[in-house]
Amino acid sequence: MDDDVMRPDIHHDPTPGLIPVPHGPATGDEALQLPFGVVPDPDHEKAIFGYLTQPDDIYTKDGTYWADLPLRERIAFVNRVQNEEAKQELKAIGRMMKKDPLSPVSWYFRNAVLPGAGLGLEGYVLFSIGNIEPLFKATWPQCWGHNAIECSSNWIAAVTYLEVIGIMVGQLVVGVIGDWIGRRWGLIQDAAIMFVGLLMLTASWGLTLQGWVICYAWSLFFYGFGVGGEYPITATSSMESSVSSGKLSTRNDRLHRGRKVTTAFLMQGWGQLINQALLIILLLIFHAGSGAPPYGLATVQWTFRLSFAIPAVGTLWLVYYRTYKMPHASRQLIAAKKKTNVTGYDYDSLAMTTRHFGGRLLATAGCWFCNDVFFYGNKLFQAQFISVISGGSNSVLTGWIWNLYNVIISLVGYYLASLLMDNRFYGRKMMQQVGFLMCFIMFVVPAFKLEYYTSPAGIKSFQAMYFLSSFFNQFGPNSVTFLVAGEVFPTPIRASAHGFSACCGKAGALLASVLYNYIDTQTKFYVVPWFGLAGMLLTWLFLPDTTGLDLKEQERRWSYIRAGKPEDYHGIAIHPMHLSLWERLRGVGKHYNPELDHKQKIEDMREEWAGKERMRREKEVNGQNSMSDDLEVDDFNDQVHHYFRNTTDQGLFVNDGSPGPSTHSRSRNNSEPPFASGANSKQATQEKIHSESPSTTQTPSSTRPVSEKEQ
Repeated sequence: MDDDVMRPDIHHDPTPGLIPVPHGPATGDEALQLPFGVVPDPDHEKAIFGYLTQPDDIYTKDGTYWADLPLRERIAFVNRVQNEEAKQELKAIGRMMKKDPLSPVSWYFRNAVLPGAGLGLEGYVLFSIGNIEPLFKATWPQCWGHNAIECSSNWIAAVTYLEVIGIMVGQLVVGVIGDWIGRRWGLIQDAAIMFVGLLMLTASWGLTLQGWVICYAWSLFFYGFGVGGEYPITATSSMESSVSSGKLSTRNDRLHRGRKVTTAFLMQGWGQLINQALLIILLLIFHAGSGAPPYGLATVQWTFRLSFAIPAVGTLWLVYYRTYKMPHASRQLIAAKKKTNVTGYDYDSLAMTTRHFGGRLLATAGCWFCNDVFFYGNKLFQAQFISVISGGSNSVLTGWIWNLYNVIISLVGYYLASLLMDNRFYGRKMMQQVGFLMCFIMFVVPAFKLEYYTSPAGIKSFQAMYFLSSFFNQFGPNSVTFLVAGEVFPTPIRASAHGFSACCGKAGALLASVLYNYIDTQTKFYVVPWFGLAGMLLTWLFLPDTTGLDLKEQERRWSYIRAGKPEDYHGIAIHPMHLSLWERLRGVGKHYNPELDHKQKIEDMREEWAGKERMRREKEVNGQNSMSDDLEVDDFNDQVHHYFRNTTDQGLFVNDGSPGPSTHSRSRNNSEPPFASGANSKQATQEKIHSESPSTTQTPSSTRPVSEKEQ
């Protein structure tokens, strides 16, 4: 394989405030192509098609897919690939530090901090709501206390309810907008809504305490709408990434896709950390360096209003950047809709997704639901052990400091998740199952001996379980759910599916916030653990493992489903390794056959190219400009055009269905009849491939892609 011939696109810094799922922040390193001026010959053909069908990070030299290898060989192969990649990365870091010792820091800032800015701001503000509530209770007990006399308890509870409901509405609405109107509009409106929402929170007021609570609650609803939209609109911008139909996904994308996403997503954790640290600093500044009550009204007003005003500055920058620096954010979505003749929302793709990927939707939505119940349930530990450790102290600062420790431990979980997310022996599915299981154990153990664990004798163990539950929540379902909700669905409805899954997750948070108001602490510990067990079972049964899967293959499989012929696809996207147990039981993987797939890949590329050539020739005949539309990204360079132009039957260029004259082609014998064209070309290609190849019932592990000479 002549890997030295292939070159990546022009390298550029990733887009700030954007976390494209599933490929991570785009830098131009996600795709390879043949350099300009290189004329295709048999060696270059091998470089193009060999890299597409048998990249050496997922295939052995004899063309066997890594998941088809016997266990011992599979372990050796995966370890070799991952160790080589680790060595290359360490060498690259060494070269960077040799030129500039701080260059790795600037690289991290460009590739993780800036793309995750939106979710960092979201994490900052959302967790600020819960952090400042104890300060409100200590300052205005007549309104926020258990025996409030000036404020309605329903409106106090509505502060949390409206926040979560606003997020849920934003996730659903903006998810649809992202697939319907376009990504750019969704990005701009989200940033603008969050900015206005922060101004509303900063300036929230009322003639009475109850009036202020009502204003504060509706401001949270408005801000929550913008936050909810951030989930699907930033997570699904892979539509605009450089890995698209016709280009070759790179080794970097397959080996580090999960890490690229989670290192940006974990900015949510940094947002929590910065918020908690800033609240501590502001309270000490305005309370004369002390955290002990009572707290003056001016102290509380300055502390909570400044905590909202500061992130408003960063959000305003996000509005500017998305408006003026991202004019083509919807470019690829428009081009994709043009190819399928869709002008609005792709309802056909939505219907097909629910029919073919219903189990996956149940997994992503159900697991996110279970995870958010735990996310809120984690607070159960904190209130209990702080009251014992602090000896009944009513200082707000004590709770904030313990929460700061918890956030730091959570960050460790975030980072460890990013390191192991792409490990093929651990990866997404195993990480989520282990995370759910550990959260279940950390809650179920104290549930049946709560009196002991909340006593001075058992409080240290209780505290350890609290921190472990936080760690495994991040090193597990919280990181994985965000990623897989974008990975396991096709591009046309990815924003909608991600938004729906995230909305179901917030429904879990809403359930927890409502339920906890009506049951005591012991009952809470009886209820919460079983959501961890349910999440683990949903993951085991319905979630496929996309670790190590080339997602171009999933898009390729989707094209067959969209054409109504899912049984004609034989590639690695339906390998048992990458299917859920539910899909395997339904027989989805029975058509997997590497030998048939090898031929299909080349013909699929040829047919795509021929379709573009037909359109170009029609425009020339009609006297129109034959150049590609500005919205149409041509994924084939001049050399690929030249190769296909000299190796493709003329019949593929004819729209009337009549075969054209045959030209020299290395992909078939000249004595064979040319392929049918137009609507019949796909069927003819499939019939030809199946007639030349063994039955699809052949054992996958015993097959291999056919070489060019064998064809």
